[in-house]
Amino acid sequence: MDIDTQLLSAAERLFDHDGFNATGMGRVVNETRLSSRTVYKHVGSKNALMARVLAERRKRFFEHTDFTTTTALFASLQRWADAEGVRGCLFFRVQAETGGSIPEIAAQVAAYQAQLRTRIADLVASEAGVVDEQLTDQILALFEGATTAATYRGTAVIGAAHACALELVRKRAQQ
Repeated sequence: MDIDTQLLSAAERLFDHDGFNATGMGRVVNETRLSSRTVYKHVGSKNALMARVLAERRKRFFEHTDFTTTTALFASLQRWADAEGVRGCLFFRVQAETGGSIPEIAAQVAAYQAQLRTRIADLVASEAGVVDEQLTDQILALFEGATTAATYRGTAVIGAAHACALELVRKRAQQ
């Protein structure tokens, strides 16, 4: 494993499990077993490291997630939760921790949010046969809500959100 991969993997695990503010660079250094000089040479700063972690997470998430149908979307979320665990959305958690005050992190969060909404809007247009901003927002809310609710209700809530989303799409397609 190369140094960048090692750093990003360790940092993502730490930030995801313990949070951005609770994870100091010393923990990243200890986790990677690299010198602090090497770590800072490759990442520059904690903020830059978090932005890189988010960029890689976003890439991995969108490669994993199937936006072809509502069923495929929620099945992807279920597989993600099974593989990654249920701690809520890392993008929203880091946005809440930083308050949007760190430009490079805020840019990554905004890119994720925009990409997610666009992909869901395309799914809705394909399945419902029409561009529908309200239905897009409803499916987005169900998807993100299931991501959060799974942290305290378990992954069965993903199935409940899926059923609701299917009903909304079905009703819109019949109009």
